[in-house]
Amino acid sequence: MTDSEAVVSVRDLRKTYGSFSALDGVSFDIQRGETFALLGPNGAGKSTTIEILEGYRNRTSGEASVLGIDPHKGDLLWKSRLGIVLQSTGESGNLTVHEQLSHFAGFYENSRNVDDVIAAVGLQEKSKTRIGKLSGGQRRRVDVALGIIGRPELLFLDEPTTGFDPEARRSFWDLVRVLKSEGTTILLTTHYLDEAAQLSDRAGVIAGGRLIDIGTIDEIGGAEARVPIVRWHDATGVQERRTHEPGAVVADLMRSGVEPDGLEIVRPSLEDVYLELVAANSPSSIESLEPSL
Repeated sequence: MTDSEAVVSVRDLRKTYGSFSALDGVSFDIQRGETFALLGPNGAGKSTTIEILEGYRNRTSGEASVLGIDPHKGDLLWKSRLGIVLQSTGESGNLTVHEQLSHFAGFYENSRNVDDVIAAVGLQEKSKTRIGKLSGGQRRRVDVALGIIGRPELLFLDEPTTGFDPEARRSFWDLVRVLKSEGTTILLTTHYLDEAAQLSDRAGVIAGGRLIDIGTIDEIGGAEARVPIVRWHDATGVQERRTHEPGAVVADLMRSGVEPDGLEIVRPSLEDVYLELVAANSPSSIESLEPSL
């Protein structure tokens, strides 16, 4: 595989359970060294896609290639080239952080230095602490450490910063940037849209088992979705106008001599664009999404 070839290639991926379609014709590529975010509400099909690509779940139809191999046929050598950080793991609570990482490091020919990895995830002071005694956020850092100890070519990060405090999340972002600079290809799922914006080269949005948009963070939703909105209140209620010239609209409103109540210019964020995109394609999913944002 050359650097110009896709590390992950998916074509018309489908997964059905009886009459229910969990994935309905999903297609995308991830290039070597790219960080790709897979976004979507709960139940949209993100985890199903990830599990198929990791080789944990069989697809119903379609094509998938990961590091040049059909994940359904991946052997131990293929699996050793992957790093996987699941939403939850069953690590042994009786081992210390250092013991657990040393154990996993032994599975790989070119593993990272255990102490360096512990430092990278901010657990130096907990190195000799049993995992069962760690907080939820600290255990999550152990998950990340286990995912990167083997120097993976492709790293799957499924909601990696769940339980992290803001400082720990920023430190984790720095770690991801280091991994990227080393050439690691990363597939990220996250409900934190600022995280996707900070780390991703491109993103795909899944809703209802379908890929509804794909592109760079600035492209998701299309140019019109990012046009500023002028919003104000009058006697009839809230008014708003989407315009490329918000200053001109405000000037027109001010010519009356009375500043409108609640006047503001809103420039849609990634979260605004994303919520509008998902609502347009899967309205019922918004209720399940909002608590996670």
